[in-house]
Amino acid sequence: MKFTILLSSLLFIFSLNAFPRVAPNSLFSNNMVLQQGVDVPVWGTANDNETVTVEFCGQKVSTVAMGGKWFVKLNPLKYGGPFEMTIKGNNTIKITNILVGEVWICSGQSNMARTLGLHPVQKPIFDYQKEVTDAANYSQIRQFAVPLRASANKLGDVNSKWVVCDTNSVKNFCAVGYFFARSLSKNFKNVPIGLLFSAWGGTPAEKWTSRAALEGNDELKSIVADYEKSILDYPAAVEKFKLDKDSLLEKWRADSLRAIVKKYNLPAYLRPKTPLRPEFTGDCGGLFNAMISPLIPFAIKGVIWYQGENNVSKPKQYQTLFPVMITDWRKQWNMGDFPFLFVQVAPFKNLTPEIREAQLLSWKKTANTAMTVIVDYGDANDIHPNNKKPVGERLALSAEALAYNQKVAYSGPIYSSMEVKGNTIILSFDYVNKGLVVKGETLTDFVIAGSDKKFVPAKAIISADKVIVSAEGITNPVAVRMGWANVPNVNLFNKDGLPASPFRTDIE
Repeated sequence: MKFTILLSSLLFIFSLNAFPRVAPNSLFSNNMVLQQGVDVPVWGTANDNETVTVEFCGQKVSTVAMGGKWFVKLNPLKYGGPFEMTIKGNNTIKITNILVGEVWICSGQSNMARTLGLHPVQKPIFDYQKEVTDAANYSQIRQFAVPLRASANKLGDVNSKWVVCDTNSVKNFCAVGYFFARSLSKNFKNVPIGLLFSAWGGTPAEKWTSRAALEGNDELKSIVADYEKSILDYPAAVEKFKLDKDSLLEKWRADSLRAIVKKYNLPAYLRPKTPLRPEFTGDCGGLFNAMISPLIPFAIKGVIWYQGENNVSKPKQYQTLFPVMITDWRKQWNMGDFPFLFVQVAPFKNLTPEIREAQLLSWKKTANTAMTVIVDYGDANDIHPNNKKPVGERLALSAEALAYNQKVAYSGPIYSSMEVKGNTIILSFDYVNKGLVVKGETLTDFVIAGSDKKFVPAKAIISADKVIVSAEGITNPVAVRMGWANVPNVNLFNKDGLPASPFRTDIE
């Protein structure tokens, strides 16, 4: 009897090995959205030398699996759905409720990672109840959420699934991504929108950039060197934690009690714990390997990005790092310079103006990018401002302009040049559009400096599409700054309702 059971088990295992199931990557699953208008790669796993056939929308493409993998391309698709896809090998798989529309990656750190639903620590999303109820009307918006994971090596499948937007599921949707998708869907007559949601709070850009790209840039090689050193230093770090553990826990308990008195709880992740191995923290491309690379080469329209807060201490480096990351993603996807739309970090008491400048300069020197300015929607005391709707909607304006060639205003005034005339400086701007306007009685947050480079509060007035800046006592002005503070008070807008980006004319 035991021999019969053993034999049956062996035969069953042999049959599984001899006839493994053809399987698509989890990106290709029920409810997915495929990108219209471009070649669409489809891939997965199968037995070596097994013929795999993909049928979709009248197309039929076959290939032979090699190395346990298969890969095909569908010709460009047209908007529509729902459709079905059939994948045949030794078995047959049907994928249902597929839409063809626009696919966007939503990535970055906590302000992009923030979902629409209630959060244990952060404030509720502004107008939360209304937004959740309204979500019932957007079943053509779908999301594929990438699990949080880091890896020293590139991964192949994140093993997630597509989810259709409704009043319950939307609570787990990327908040900025949802408002972005909803705005596009409204403006383009309910076109399907797919969101590849891959974001992780508290992460710097170097974690999202491949190691090869970091190593390939002389200014960024130090990031790789620091990572290698952290691996060597890890055993000593663990020993130090063991020695300090009791005092760290005592401080944690005291901080927790003070937090309870103030009627909030400290996040669990702040509790002292044994340091993670550097390979598991995502440093030096670890998040790219685990959360971006597995999505490549899924056909996309572009990327929306909200990050920068964790690079605030090295804004000069960010001027190089951020464009390198964008170029890296575009090279890996091999879909050309797809639109890369990003948010300039919001005002917050600990975010210095240099990081906003780094983002502004990155935009100016990187093709087919756009920067969404939200100086009017920050929170001086909260790095996570809770009004995500205007952020998503302004990103959507950038998408309409760059990705869909619509004639819409998508940026507020951007400083371009200056002219010294007597005791004044005359500022010129790009993206004036319908004209400059002040929100309030007089322009605020302008300062001016003479040859001593000491800045003083300035008087600024709008004259046609220029701003004239002066100050009493400054007879030979050399530089102007606007909004140059951790929490700027910018009230220069264009008539399209979009704010100017903070700037300085004396860029170092």
